[in-house]
Amino acid sequence: MQVKIENQNLGQAISLLFNLSLKGKQSRHRSKFIKALEEKLKDFAEQEQELLKEHCYLDEEDKPRTIENGTKWDIKDLDAFSKDRTDLYEEERVFEGGDAQGMLKTVKDVLLNCDKEFSGQEAVIYDYLCEQFEGDGE
Repeated sequence: MQVKIENQNLGQAISLLFNLSLKGKQSRHRSKFIKALEEKLKDFAEQEQELLKEHCYLDEEDKPRTIENGTKWDIKDLDAFSKDRTDLYEEERVFEGGDAQGMLKTVKDVLLNCDKEFSGQEAVIYDYLCEQFEGDGE
């Protein structure tokens, strides 16, 4: 089993899964999956900082410089930054097989058989996650 989740959806996926009321094996596997998502989210945040360093003018501490009272990044080439940022946000993180096999199957079952009502952005991320798990080929 393989599941792919875009960087831009990692945080919302963690939040949705965290707020599901589960017990036993489902709860344990959900917690393991959240930990895996959090590791990928941390890596994504580090890559985002590197991207800012690459595309922004740096201050005296070699950190990305801001303008307009700290509300905007001081970007050298906005078009290049926007393209690289979009690529990073849409990059997929892969979760698959091995030790994760049972965990992924349990989380898939939890999502596809969930009877909780979702609305707004939570409904959007729920639908996205179901599509990712349904599209795993199993």
